[in-house]
Amino acid sequence: MPSPIVGLHHVTAIASDPQQNLDFYTGVMGLRFVKRTVNFDDPGSYHFYFGDDGGSPGTILTFFPWPGASRGHTGVGEVSRTSFSVPLSSIDFWEQHLLENSVLVERSGNRITRDVLTFPDPDGMKIEIVGHPDAGHVNAPRFASIPPEHAIRGFYGVTLLEHRAEPTAAILNLMGFHAVAEDSGRICFAAEGNALGNRIDLLIDANAHYGMSGAGTVHHIAFRAADDASQLEWRAEIARHLNVTPVLDRTYFHSIYFREPGGVLFELATDPPGFALDEPRESLGEELKLPEWLEPKRGLIENRLPPIELHKSLPPIELQTAQGGSI
Repeated sequence: MPSPIVGLHHVTAIASDPQQNLDFYTGVMGLRFVKRTVNFDDPGSYHFYFGDDGGSPGTILTFFPWPGASRGHTGVGEVSRTSFSVPLSSIDFWEQHLLENSVLVERSGNRITRDVLTFPDPDGMKIEIVGHPDAGHVNAPRFASIPPEHAIRGFYGVTLLEHRAEPTAAILNLMGFHAVAEDSGRICFAAEGNALGNRIDLLIDANAHYGMSGAGTVHHIAFRAADDASQLEWRAEIARHLNVTPVLDRTYFHSIYFREPGGVLFELATDPPGFALDEPRESLGEELKLPEWLEPKRGLIENRLPPIELHKSLPPIELQTAQGGSI
């Protein structure tokens, strides 16, 4: 069998206003802007990547911000919640922080013994911050205004809204995710170990309506492949059950795509080569990066993209003191 899939690699969603999206996820959520590039299939639009300080797999939330995009709505066969992980002791901080930033937040314990904050981003995408004892190691973004001890660690997982559990559960089982809890129509699946993003929940509602893609909806979720060889082995295994794309070069990782039986688009992305491939870790996200095949069109692309400004909340020297180490 291939190397195990330990959890999520990234989640990709759709936004509307690029500056608004950038400001919310860096300024309010405290994530680092680790890559500004373009949608390889639509080079006249941005592709934003947010994550921890180094853009580690399991921390990356990405967006296609399309100015003027109509707002979508989530339905069956889609991701209904994207959940981040923080220490249980940080929930009070996050609740207050969100309220101070005029974010409407609901607190509950609905994630089967976890403390959960649920709130919308500026486009209405439902985000959760889940507090639990095993939140993981902190790799706090160097320019974030969030204190390192409260920083988002990465993904907790995602929730998929489905009509039926069995077909999707079978694929999750194939990929190494197994049911660990069930409550009120929610079935929680987990991969072995404690990697970030190792939880996939199925919310079952036979009467749920189909949604509409647009701003505020998730485009796809990506799982981690250890390397190229492992990805090819997984491709052969998955292709026995579902249609799978060829391997596509996304510069910072290599990808295959397939749609699970309930309708959610899955991706399997390699951990390497990573986001420091074309710029130093110290300056991630500060310049527009293009793949080699688009470089000849850089002038045209830059003229089509709306201007954005990255606001750095915390100077590196202050972060050095706050974290007790160098940047």
